[in-house]
Amino acid sequence: MNAHHTALVTGANRGLGRAVATELARRGLRVIATARDTTTTPDLGPGVVWHQLDVTDPESVRQAASALSEVDTLVCNAGVLLDGGRDPLTVPLDLVERTLEVNVLGGWRVAQAFVPPMVRRGWGRVVFVSSATGSFTVGLWPGAPGYSLSKTAVNGLTTLLATQTADTGVLVNAVNPGPTRTRMVPNAERTAAEAAVDIADAATLPDDGPTGTFLRRGERIAW
Repeated sequence: MNAHHTALVTGANRGLGRAVATELARRGLRVIATARDTTTTPDLGPGVVWHQLDVTDPESVRQAASALSEVDTLVCNAGVLLDGGRDPLTVPLDLVERTLEVNVLGGWRVAQAFVPPMVRRGWGRVVFVSSATGSFTVGLWPGAPGYSLSKTAVNGLTTLLATQTADTGVLVNAVNPGPTRTRMVPNAERTAAEAAVDIADAATLPDDGPTGTFLRRGERIAW
């Protein structure tokens, strides 16, 4: 992997997305960092440029895909946790709708815009940032039901896209970074820079790398 590859990272203005953009640039990729609001974005150093992208806005995604046709590596990181401390019987469903719109449909919308050109070119990497809270093996988390369900859906989307792109040169995987010290989990032990390594590894897999898998620190884990 080198600067001949161009990665787009959603939700890159802070936390894990910012760390992933920085890590991919460190590995020599050209990185397009995106966020809904790019009026005050951090300087992530050489190799990183900014582009406005709202994953919930179809026109914003369409315009980005048209302007950034060179993207061959996609990291769907943009996400929200709005219903922490709620439970499935009482959570306001408008919070669930907003969560699904960003975490699931947002990533799906971006993938529909950027993955078909990768398939036509015969090469691409797609990474969805997921969570153990969406794993049936670990057990869905009722303490944030909308968020948990959204990550289960992200895992399902990963497998759907991996099946659809099988044998095309495009690899699609989900990564569970584990509890990471960001605005969502401010007391986590693992730093965003440490977790970003796992995501960057999945975004720079060799041609014989896995597809349709759920990864944690480079190892396959159960859905």
